Amino acid sequence: MNITVRDVDEKVFRRFKAEAVKEGQKLGQAVTRAMKFWLEKKHEERGPAKSLLDLKPIDWGEGTEKTSTEIDSLLYR
Repeated sequence: MNITVRDVDEKVFRRFKAEAVKEGQKLGQAVTRAMKFWLEKKHEERGPAKSLLDLKPIDWGEGTEKTSTEIDSLLYR
């Protein structure tokens, strides 16, 4: 796929391109690797996807044992 990218820092681009050439890669291949690496790092930072089933109950303190039932009775009359 052919794309145009705007607002790229010139110094960073030149260094990136030089590294790609050193490794014998085409610029497109190096950009693809960099994007994949960035996406994997972002995924690692977020951690695994969580499920609502993983949530644990919270104790709101004494006198709140029936709070859920009371809220339901107000909402679902």
